[in-house]
Amino acid sequence: MKRIHIFLAFVLLTGASSCDKNFEEINTNPNGLSNVQPANLLAPALKKVVEYNMSRSQRITNELMQVTVDMGDGDGKIFRYDIRATEADYLWNNWYTQLNNFRDIYKLAEAMEDKSYMGVSLICQAWVFSMLTDTYGDIPYFNALQGKELNVTPEFDSQEAIYQDLFEKLEEANTLLKGSPNISGEPIFNGNVALWRKFGNSLYLRLLLRVSHKANMDAPAKIKKIVDDQPTDYPLISSNAESAILRWTGSSPYVSPFATWRPGDWYGPKLTTFFVNNLNEWSDPRIQKWASLFEGDYAGVPSGYPIGTNPQGKSALLTSLMVEPLLGNILNYGELQFILAEAAVKGWVSNKTAQEYYETGIQNAIELWGMTVPSYYMGGEHIVWDDNEDLAHKMQLIHQQKYYALFFTDLQSWFEFRRTGYPELPILSGHGNNGIMPARLNYPVYVQAANKENYRKAVANQGPDNINTLVWWQKP
Repeated sequence: MKRIHIFLAFVLLTGASSCDKNFEEINTNPNGLSNVQPANLLAPALKKVVEYNMSRSQRITNELMQVTVDMGDGDGKIFRYDIRATEADYLWNNWYTQLNNFRDIYKLAEAMEDKSYMGVSLICQAWVFSMLTDTYGDIPYFNALQGKELNVTPEFDSQEAIYQDLFEKLEEANTLLKGSPNISGEPIFNGNVALWRKFGNSLYLRLLLRVSHKANMDAPAKIKKIVDDQPTDYPLISSNAESAILRWTGSSPYVSPFATWRPGDWYGPKLTTFFVNNLNEWSDPRIQKWASLFEGDYAGVPSGYPIGTNPQGKSALLTSLMVEPLLGNILNYGELQFILAEAAVKGWVSNKTAQEYYETGIQNAIELWGMTVPSYYMGGEHIVWDDNEDLAHKMQLIHQQKYYALFFTDLQSWFEFRRTGYPELPILSGHGNNGIMPARLNYPVYVQAANKENYRKAVANQGPDNINTLVWWQKP
């Protein structure tokens, strides 16, 4: 077993490329990439990453963030903050595998002097590496993906250094994509490079906000530069139609990964009272798209209900979501507006007021799902904006709405809760880990054996390898 783990670790951080079986037949030269084009690698890699993200959004994010409850009192119940060590492997292994492909796309495009694919590759790398470091903390970064150079035990880099380089990648991508021709072979923007550029800059704002309390990152000033000072140099997503979403068509190869699930497995986890009650109180029309009826009403189960009480399961996620195109969400316009609302309420941007961004975010988050915003919605008791309220109240308003805008968006709502503490989730006696939200996933166990020395250095730098060790951007 130990040999198998070491082999997996070798494969994980090497330069080997991969592709989807029966998606694009690619015969990759093991000693080079001369027979491959960037378009051959891009679509399969994007599809795979979105599939991984949806899988763990359903399994991890929804449970931690009180969307669903996989009911029971046994070990490994994530809604109880009981996370098995093996939970770490899936995303670590799969994200690094696709990073190999995004890296190869850049190398191929660079050799061809193709700025479009170079820029798209950098955005994809920044996107996936940001999810990796936000999930685990310090990770192999600068010398990862170097198996072809025989570096199979890369050192772990600090999250601070990683974030600095992510920003450099996104700056470079913005420059490369300015005026560059469209591409082919990608399912998110149908090759529209201008929209890829907008996605990259919107991702830049997401990541700047995540480290905004770290003075040395100068994030507030960079946000102001993008939004207020040089908006034409940093175009952003400007409508729901421009959102970064891999919309599942239902035709091969773009079939939702949930489409093959048995309905019983899909609606096994039940919706929580937190998730359902907010939507009920607000008369939010999205509940019709997301929740099944229970005895003629929408009702949930308390996350963290006392062990041994075995409450009755009620509403669940609708089975229509198993083929829903919008579950391939990466970064939508509503999320961007809530990012800008927070930046405005903290005084970093003044292009529009915080209220304008907030209400635009609400409207578009609802309309994305094909629903109409009720005329009374913005004036609801738990939604209405009041400039006289304090920062804490405004942050709660923004993030309770952002929580729903991030529905099935990889691990983003968990990341945002770890950063802000919002929305305020009820903690009950059945929540383990002393009622403390897990701060990260542990490193895969086999990494301890396959890259022992660098693993030990990472733990010495970051802290114990457990779910309660704060990553760099979570620390004061």
